[in-house]
Amino acid sequence: MIGLFDSGLGGLTVLARVRERLPTADVIFFADQAHVPYGDRTHGDLLRLLRANLARFDEYGVEAVVMACNTSCAIGERYGWPSSRAPVLDLIESAAMAVERSGLRRVGVVATAATVGAGSYGRTLRGRVAGIDVVEVPAPALVPLVESGVVEGDEARAAVAEVCAHLPLDLEAVIFGCTHYPVLEAHFKAVLGRGVALIDPAAMQAQRAAELLGDRVEGSGRTIYVTSGDETAFTAAVARMMGALVST
Repeated sequence: MIGLFDSGLGGLTVLARVRERLPTADVIFFADQAHVPYGDRTHGDLLRLLRANLARFDEYGVEAVVMACNTSCAIGERYGWPSSRAPVLDLIESAAMAVERSGLRRVGVVATAATVGAGSYGRTLRGRVAGIDVVEVPAPALVPLVESGVVEGDEARAAVAEVCAHLPLDLEAVIFGCTHYPVLEAHFKAVLGRGVALIDPAAMQAQRAAELLGDRVEGSGRTIYVTSGDETAFTAAVARMMGALVST
C-alpha cells in the first residue's frame, strides 16, 4: 500500500496522477483538515505535524510515502526529515527534476507562506539546476478557496491575478508549489498567458513512485480516504474533485 497525505484536498491532484501511473496499487490518502491550512502555521508546529503524519503511515505499514504536501516537504528539507520506515518521495525534489528536464532557467514558484519562508524551493532548484533564476511568491489566499470549493468565477480569478501580479514579467515558467493550486490552473493560464509554462510537480512525483515500486505493486486498486476533519463534507469534496481531475 502507498501512503499520501496533505493538509486537505490539494493532495488529490497528486493522487490523480499516481492513479494514472499505478492503477492497481492500493492507496491510503490522509487529509489533515483539522489543521488546514498548513501554510499559516509556524515551522515548529509544521514539524510536529510532519512527524505525526509519517508515524501514522508507519502504523499503516505502507511501502512508500508519496508526499502530497509541499509545505510539509519544505519543513522536511529545512529541518531534516523525521524517521520513516518507508521511503519518502519529496515533492519539491520532484519539482526540481521536472524543471531540470524542461531546460527552463527563469522560474517562479507560487506556494504557501510557510513554504516560501522556509526557502526550500530556491535551495533545491539551485542545487540541481546550475544558473537557474528563482523567484518565490506566497499565495496564502488560494488554499482556503480550493478547500471551500470556490475554484471558478470572478473571485477565484481575482485571487490568482493578485498572486501573479507579484511575479516578474519575464518568467519562462511558474511552478505550482502547493498541490491545491493546479485546481486553479485555468485561471493561471488566463492571467499569465501562453508564453509562461505551468509546472505541476505531481506528474514527476507519480513517475518517481512508479519507478520506486516497479513490479512490487500488487493490489486491487482501492483507495482509502481518511480525514481528521468533517467526514461527510470530505467525502463529498473527494467525489467532486476526483471526478473533475480524472476527467481532465
